[in-house]
Amino acid sequence: MPVRKYCLIVATAGLAAGLLYWFDPAESRFFPLCAFYELTGLYCPGCGTTRAVHHLLHGDLKAALSMNPLMVVSLPILVLLFFRRSWAGRPWVAWTAFVILILYGVLRNINAWPFILLAPK
Repeated sequence: MPVRKYCLIVATAGLAAGLLYWFDPAESRFFPLCAFYELTGLYCPGCGTTRAVHHLLHGDLKAALSMNPLMVVSLPILVLLFFRRSWAGRPWVAWTAFVILILYGVLRNINAWPFILLAPK
């Protein structure tokens, strides 16, 4: 990947991180709401991600895990796949991610312990 693309990615990520650091998504109307949740009342696999990243940027791992535990646990894997693109291109990686996201989306909408721990707080 050319240096310009890396610089653009780093600058965009830095801007996004800055916005998420300074503006709390739970209190700010700047960030969009989850369309899936608004339409169905169900949590999608990504619900709580913006708030979780906000908490991570403030060093609050416990609060981040309470918003979207899968995203927090997946971050190191996603960073690894970004730098090892040959791994990301393997079919089993995409299928595994797809199955995990579907299962996570279903499980976090079950209103019984321990599944309620997966829903954003």
